[in-house]
Amino acid sequence: MLEDIFQSPTSVSLFGVFVALLLLHLLYSSFSSQKRPEPLGPRPLPVFGNLFQVDLKRLDQSLFNLSKTYGPVFQVYFGPKKVVVLAGYRTVKEALLNQADEFGNREIAPIFYDFNQGHGIVFSNGDSWTEMRRFALSTLKDFGMGKKMSEEIIIEECGYLIKEMEQYGGEAFNNTQTINYAASNVISALMFGKRFEYKDPIFQNMVERGNQNIRLTGSASIMIYNFIPWLGPFLKNRRTILKNIKDGRADIWRKIEELKETLDPEVCRCLVDAFLIRKKQLEDSEIRNSHYHDNNLLYSVIGLFVAGTDTTATTLKWGLLYLTKFPHIQDRVQEELSRVVGSRQVRIEDRKNLPYTDAVIHEIQRLANIAPMALPHATSKDITLQGHLIKEVNAFMPFSAGTLLDLGISL
Repeated sequence: MLEDIFQSPTSVSLFGVFVALLLLHLLYSSFSSQKRPEPLGPRPLPVFGNLFQVDLKRLDQSLFNLSKTYGPVFQVYFGPKKVVVLAGYRTVKEALLNQADEFGNREIAPIFYDFNQGHGIVFSNGDSWTEMRRFALSTLKDFGMGKKMSEEIIIEECGYLIKEMEQYGGEAFNNTQTINYAASNVISALMFGKRFEYKDPIFQNMVERGNQNIRLTGSASIMIYNFIPWLGPFLKNRRTILKNIKDGRADIWRKIEELKETLDPEVCRCLVDAFLIRKKQLEDSEIRNSHYHDNNLLYSVIGLFVAGTDTTATTLKWGLLYLTKFPHIQDRVQEELSRVVGSRQVRIEDRKNLPYTDAVIHEIQRLANIAPMALPHATSKDITLQGHLIKEVNAFMPFSAGTLLDLGISL
């Protein structure tokens, strides 16, 4: 058959064109890959990668130091796992804002999959993540997040927090749990339509388990587990996290069940109600394969409850620490608040009249830098950033440690 094909001049010409195009494609691909080199990085060791060249307890500082040598886009190996690091405010902004669609996927590390099995908002991808994020943003906006309604919730909780602190009569005390409970109650009011008493043991356990899981997730052993998953069953920290997840899931589900039993489709009390009402509307319309199912509800609530509590409470505690460390700053803030606000509760509308206090809050957030590294991401396709090729199969880790301390950078 091949002999018959090659006996035809037309067939020979077409075959020649095909071969020529194939060679041009190979040459272009080779030339293109040379023009778009993968990021540089320290030479990895077999099996261990660059684990001996970084401090897993201060990973942000280690990566910042490496960026001084290899630039704002470089790669490291955590064990056998290659990760591209985006270092610095400008680089992170270029990727996550200017090319948000290409850089927007989550890298679901093993411990993050343990948290929610691919459901919810925080550790998921695809259509489910898009729909749950859209639902959460629109629902929280409806409940006044960033507006008057949420301000009233915060002011009410401030009253309980002040009352709790006043019982110590000016003596020193550990404010960690009290601040955690206050921050968590603001989230709870939006999630469940109610706050909890600070001495409620179920509430205390929910908050403490969430805080412990966040601390353990940043431990060296869990970082290694993320890159070498088969070590998981041997790690005590992972076993503790799994137990906390199981117990926390049961507590949150009981709260959801209580709301299910008293659900009134005509009265939406909280985010859980909004989800259940939407779920029922879809079921009544016989719409199948909806993203509004129990797992997405459960893990969305858990993610918002834990993440919202930790970030807010940690920022508040850093604020108190800095004001204690620098009493002259504290005095100026107090003077401005007393002069402008007086004895009433401060409100969002006061911000424009409190320039010094506003500046101090921003400075606290800049210096505290409570989340120097964002969650690991992944690209949706091969992409070029600052002349470097980042392949779809590679995870990347954005972080801004160091640059937030550079007063020359405009944020």
